[in-house]
Amino acid sequence: MRKHPTFGDSLLAFFLALFESLIFVSDRPPQPLWLYLLVDVGMIGPLVLRRRRPMVACYLILLTGYVQLITDALADEPTVLRPANIAVGIALYTMVVYVGRRQASIYAVWITIGTVLWAVWLVKPRINDQWWIAGVSIFVLLAFCWTLGEFVGARRAYQAEVEQRLRLLETERDHQAKIAVAEERARIARELHDVVAHAVSVMVVQADGATYAVHTNPELAERAIKTISSTGREALTELRRLLGVLRAEEGGGDERTPQPGTNSLNDLAERVRLVGLPVRLKLKGELDGLPAGIGLGIYRIVQEALTNTLKHAGAGASAVVRVARVGDNVELDITDDGFGTPHELVSISGGNGLIGMRERANVFGGSLQAGPRPGGGWHVHAVLPIQGT
Repeated sequence: MRKHPTFGDSLLAFFLALFESLIFVSDRPPQPLWLYLLVDVGMIGPLVLRRRRPMVACYLILLTGYVQLITDALADEPTVLRPANIAVGIALYTMVVYVGRRQASIYAVWITIGTVLWAVWLVKPRINDQWWIAGVSIFVLLAFCWTLGEFVGARRAYQAEVEQRLRLLETERDHQAKIAVAEERARIARELHDVVAHAVSVMVVQADGATYAVHTNPELAERAIKTISSTGREALTELRRLLGVLRAEEGGGDERTPQPGTNSLNDLAERVRLVGLPVRLKLKGELDGLPAGIGLGIYRIVQEALTNTLKHAGAGASAVVRVARVGDNVELDITDDGFGTPHELVSISGGNGLIGMRERANVFGGSLQAGPRPGGGWHVHAVLPIQGT
């Protein structure tokens, strides 16, 4: 019925017409047949379209009701009520549910006028003192139709609001899913950049050194090749870990390699020293109990800063890494004394490393500044708050 409203309304009109025809057969009206049938068609026929064209259908029924009122008043033996008149109450119900309370009120005024004329003009001469009872009964029936319409209309409005909220929730869920996917893609991109850029930088520097030392200093070349090998294996391990996170289903029980943190900074500094960049690491404060996310962010920022030093500081450069816990913040200072310029840093590397470091700091509500030092070299300063992570 809800999917095919015309079918349901057609059934309603059919049964009402059937009831009307039974009354017609048992008690033939005094009006001409064509006039009687015209009123039936005008009253019952519009019910078929009451939900598709409610205004048109309801006012056709109202107009036919006034035509019936006039013709019955002019007849010698008027028909006070007939089954087709039920369509008036159905029309009032339809106006309340499908059109609106304001239009339904106007429609009810016209019905009230017609009912008063009917009671005074047709019922009073036949019933005398009890004519007002018939009028009150009709008003009670119309009030019932209005109340039923209000109930159904409120239910339809509530259902429409619930459906709208569900659609909004689905839209919001889709947006949140897209945001989560974008954040995860950015996180994975940062991880891949940090792993690949650092490993490749170390391997390139070692490969260049091994090329020059392979004939003059075979032992140094051998150490460089071993460093390339170990760095490549570490990079592969990190890449496999990231790919495993991407491929693993939720709730998988595969073992994961522990994420690096502040306790891995010594190993990072040692690996960079083996590459040929002297690094002094200064740790201050309680850094062992930091949250895993903060520890990973510190490690990756230091790693990226040292990678940039390897690529752009030039030969003979050195770096100093200071990590200190000051109250509820962790402060990082990474400086070098190389001769690379900001223009070289951005044009060669594309600036992705600086963007990645700044994004990592912003994730934890911190800040990061990077730029050339007045006396030469490069300086990276970051502040990561511990509270709220």
